[in-house]
Amino acid sequence: MNASPLSPAPAQAPAPQPAADRGTATLYGGVTNRRVTVRDLAAAKQRGERWSMLTAYDALTAGVFDEAGIPVLLVGDSAGNCHLGYETTVPVTMDQMVMLSAAVVRGTKRAMVVGDMPFGSYQESAAQAMHNAARLMKEAGVGAVKLEGGERSARSIELLVEAGIPVMAHIGLTPQSVHALGGYPVQGRGDEAAHQLLRDAKTVQQAGAFAVVLEAVPAELAAQVTEQLMIPTVGIGAGAGTDAQVLVWTDMAGMTAGRVPKFVKQYANLRAVLGEAAREFAAEVTAGTFPAAEHSFK
Repeated sequence: MNASPLSPAPAQAPAPQPAADRGTATLYGGVTNRRVTVRDLAAAKQRGERWSMLTAYDALTAGVFDEAGIPVLLVGDSAGNCHLGYETTVPVTMDQMVMLSAAVVRGTKRAMVVGDMPFGSYQESAAQAMHNAARLMKEAGVGAVKLEGGERSARSIELLVEAGIPVMAHIGLTPQSVHALGGYPVQGRGDEAAHQLLRDAKTVQQAGAFAVVLEAVPAELAAQVTEQLMIPTVGIGAGAGTDAQVLVWTDMAGMTAGRVPKFVKQYANLRAVLGEAAREFAAEVTAGTFPAAEHSFK
């Protein structure tokens, strides 16, 4: 019988520094006179400092998160579900991602902005990936791009990194493969699947990715991947053992209607707040109490 992929293995990442040695240059609320960079994220991994990432799709919301100190903002193709009314992320186009990413960049000053590569923008070839990643860098001004896939995307990651484009990889549950996966099942369960996820993680690191998203992965497996990688891991539905955590902001803030994934914690109920504001506005208009004198010109 093969050894379990969850059996102890020598850690390859540097040992975290004691808290007393971490200094004050933290990602959250630290440097404010420049953008967060891949070097900052690498240094946080060495310090053992965890960091947060949220999605953002417009300048106004991105500005709120930037002011709140969120160090990394992902312009995810999850905009398809959250803002564009699609059932999946698959229909999102490259032009849409460029437009949304540019808005987030304009609305922020400090956060690293990562632009998602949508379905069909990189799977054909490494040359196609290069062309579209360059669009996100040149037209939108993002600081990095994200693309899905482990071993299958290694050549594209290598080419982009060689060209000077920072790449965040994404393995585990890859939403762009929803039709092939038959939904959104947890990935990495069982020895074979766990070994493949470990191979994917090490492959994207070797290809030059500066970080890797682990989505819908058993917590113990995600923790082992984190221990074995030199680059930061970003968990979403991957337990507390990763270097960072990301959530879709509309899920996090309670804007999403209906059921949300198990791994989501809602930190507010903005859907209820916004709905109540709209109802109050409509009631005052109907009653003739808005606009009042103070809202009118003389």
